[in-house]
Amino acid sequence: MARILVTEDDDAVRMFVSRALMMDGHDVLTAEDGEDALDVLIREKGAFDLLLTDIKMPIMDGIALTHAAASQYRDLTILLMTGFADQRERADGLAELIFDVVTKPFSLAEIRHSVKCALNSNNLRSAVA
Repeated sequence: MARILVTEDDDAVRMFVSRALMMDGHDVLTAEDGEDALDVLIREKGAFDLLLTDIKMPIMDGIALTHAAASQYRDLTILLMTGFADQRERADGLAELIFDVVTKPFSLAEIRHSVKCALNSNNLRSAVA
């Protein structure tokens, strides 16, 4: 299965998503905000199949994290999530860097499906390269 870094400042959402992905057999690490996530990415040398991150977070938001992660780890698939329309609009300019934006609230089935699609897109990119 995949190695996934979940970045979310809301403890309940972070745990909900992490548990759901672990139930699917994925190896999941978590971070509380973008700065923590970037530290994990650097420490782990970008060895993740997917970065799933909230957009609106303290210290370093998901947009800044996306730019930092994409510049250092070009093969990393990035999936954003947000519950705010204005944050979704901010992500419009990231089409080249991200797979998609998942709108909160989402169900367990919806987040699992979005992650599966993002991971499948990563497998397709690897097969073409």
